[in-house]
Amino acid sequence: GPGPQPLLLEFAPGPGILTRSLLDAGFRVVALESNLDFFTDLQSLENSLDGQLKVIHGDFFRLDPLAKGALKPPAVSSEKLFETLGVSAVPWGADVPLKVVGIVSQQLERNRLWRLLFDMYECSSIYRYGRVELNLFISEKEYTVLTAKPGRSKVYQALSVLAQLGYEIELLHKEPWASFATNLKNGGLAIPKAVKVPNDHLCLVRLTPQQHLFTGGLKPSNASTFIFMVKQSFAKPKAKLTDRLNSWSLDNSDRLLKALEIPKKAAMCNLYPEDYKRLFQALQNSDMFAEILFHDEVLTSTRTMN
Repeated sequence: GPGPQPLLLEFAPGPGILTRSLLDAGFRVVALESNLDFFTDLQSLENSLDGQLKVIHGDFFRLDPLAKGALKPPAVSSEKLFETLGVSAVPWGADVPLKVVGIVSQQLERNRLWRLLFDMYECSSIYRYGRVELNLFISEKEYTVLTAKPGRSKVYQALSVLAQLGYEIELLHKEPWASFATNLKNGGLAIPKAVKVPNDHLCLVRLTPQQHLFTGGLKPSNASTFIFMVKQSFAKPKAKLTDRLNSWSLDNSDRLLKALEIPKKAAMCNLYPEDYKRLFQALQNSDMFAEILFHDEVLTSTRTMN
């Protein structure tokens, strides 16, 4: 219809099957493709259209690497990317400024989800521009972890807590792996093994950053400390919360748990995501809590994610 067309950033479009569907649906698409063979074909598609598609040589998961000097494709600067998109930064509480769609490769899938979480909590990279919405095809295995509930010690993880606190998670579609011939050598299926959770589908999941994430003492400036508090809590998920607090040299743990209305015998894997946020707020207000406890791990993991 008349008026501006909605804009989507698509990453790893490959041969452009999903791209064509998005174009047919009336979207303007900016596509980030790192494979030069696919890039050339997509450019041909771009040239056949009247400005509805723009193709950029780049890798969505190599945005803003910790590298000195000028970036070489497929590494991409989010600042230059958003300038190309014509998308300006908006306050965190504003509407979604941009929607992203793409298929997350099974290779390093967990690492890539962690990287997005880090960026979102620290309001860095794409999240410097506001609550960017992600529409991702991910494995059923990882979707199960993202949405796991407390008590399932083999599935409920630090990633579950941080994702559920940080994002509104919506399952849009589940497609059986049988729809995808992913093993190019013999034309068969290459379904990643998953012993503890089902992995029979590829899941299209919408991840919208929570509008009220940064409340209760949680801020982008201390978010990395919160992340590593949660990660350290799940080093032994069945350990009691009192033992974990004692390991952090807190001598008033009983009084703290009473104030938070958390049972003394509660295990780390039994706490709800909101409990972790309330615990962090209480620790921030404690004279005994020092962010230096997590400093080395913060630096190491940040380098790894980049």
